[in-house]
Amino acid sequence: MAELKGVFDLHIHSAPDIRERKHDDLELLRQAQNMEVEGFVLKSHQFPTAERAWVLNKLAQKNIAYGSITLNYAVGGLNPAAVRYAMELGAKIVWLPTIDAKNHRLKEGKQGGISVIRGNSVVAELLEIMEIIKEYNAVLATGHISTNEIDVVLKTATDAGISNIVVTHPEFHIVGLSIKEQIDIASKYDNVYFERTFAQPIGKGNYQNNLPANLEAINKVGYQTTLVSTDSGQIENPPWNESLPAYINFLKENGVKKEALDWMTKKLPAKLLNLN
Repeated sequence: MAELKGVFDLHIHSAPDIRERKHDDLELLRQAQNMEVEGFVLKSHQFPTAERAWVLNKLAQKNIAYGSITLNYAVGGLNPAAVRYAMELGAKIVWLPTIDAKNHRLKEGKQGGISVIRGNSVVAELLEIMEIIKEYNAVLATGHISTNEIDVVLKTATDAGISNIVVTHPEFHIVGLSIKEQIDIASKYDNVYFERTFAQPIGKGNYQNNLPANLEAINKVGYQTTLVSTDSGQIENPPWNESLPAYINFLKENGVKKEALDWMTKKLPAKLLNLN
């Protein structure tokens, strides 16, 4: 097994959830302790997770779990009040809409959904949310919004003074940022990072291993802009305590140096969680 002491994973799905998951929160905590992982972030498409993280930390008797909020319809969409309460409870990441994003629904042939821009500007509610994120020095993650929305959000959030922005799994076909587009973003911003996950959905409940694509992106866009996360928890994928070491071993075996691995799995996540 890969050496995982000090490693963080900032994107894991766990039960309780609307969708069946590979593990529940307690099983996830046991896996983290057995692997000597430093910390992880619970993500839900429907519910804030800071309360669940608090319970896990009481059980672990240390801070190992961190909460987040995803701005889908279940929390009122782009809801500043929900974001502030999540921040007050210790949430570290605010994901823009995922399954309820207008872009996500459009790519799946569905109507409706949440758009975060109007014309070439972010909507007023998101401006207010950005101010809250800045106040708490939290992470703004782009979720499943469109490439055009990402462009506007990155510029607006940077202008608003947000220090840490994460482009959520850019290779996911719903998001669909090319390597060229990522290189262009990396050249413009020093506060934007790309989350590269273990596997990606390819439709109809199927997933494909994303590690070769991640390696290519790390080599072409740069490890300095890369956040290694698993997005673990799907029934169709390996359990977290298999996918995380497999991911890190793959990178090591394909020539990624220790300095780069430490940045992508330890130092950058700690920076994003405001733990430095």
